[in-house]
Amino acid sequence: MTTVLIADDQPLQRMGFRMLLESQDDMTLVGEAAGGAEAVRLIAQLHPDVVLMDVRMPGLDGIEATRRIVAAGSRTRVLILTTFDLDEYAYAGLRAGASGFLVKDALPEELLSGIRAVASGDAVVAPSLTRRLLDAYAHRLPTTFGSERTTTPEEPHPGIALLTDREREILTVMGQGWTNTEIASRFHLAESTVKTHVGRVLAKTGSRDRVQAVILAYEAKLVGPS
Repeated sequence: MTTVLIADDQPLQRMGFRMLLESQDDMTLVGEAAGGAEAVRLIAQLHPDVVLMDVRMPGLDGIEATRRIVAAGSRTRVLILTTFDLDEYAYAGLRAGASGFLVKDALPEELLSGIRAVASGDAVVAPSLTRRLLDAYAHRLPTTFGSERTTTPEEPHPGIALLTDREREILTVMGQGWTNTEIASRFHLAESTVKTHVGRVLAKTGSRDRVQAVILAYEAKLVGPS
């Protein structure tokens, strides 16, 4: 059973999400928040698997709320939702530590699939979109992550040094937007082997999901704008 919290300042929007979630046998709504600060507080109390996080809310917005949730070490995965299909919102949300990004006019089955994917540890952003976003905004790297500064080229991420040569290769092509199928074909590996390598890359680098590993590949200068 996947537990979900809704964070949205629009009552009608929350009601729509609530009705959709309540129609699913494998999901349970554990709480609702009308703002970012309330979402952060409820997540600390309820520990949901996934939070549906609106970007634009009064007071603490969804991006800053996501940063605080991630900085607190919460296991809750953040799925950013916005009315506006703007790359900058997606970029900001992913940099803050969100595991996915969807626009609010997504089909119900797309939202439900996104929740399930995020809950299982996957990222709800196509590798090609992640690459496009980072290409567009790579000039902003490195940036700040809450109160902590991200790694600079002069201060290599400690997890990079733990990677084997093969795992470093895998991280590099992940940063180039390759899917597991493409990686398997390029390196003549079974997809199950690729998944194992990706899992080890995530564990050694402390990345919450594939998107965060791609961002790390940019910060470590393993890849750069195309």
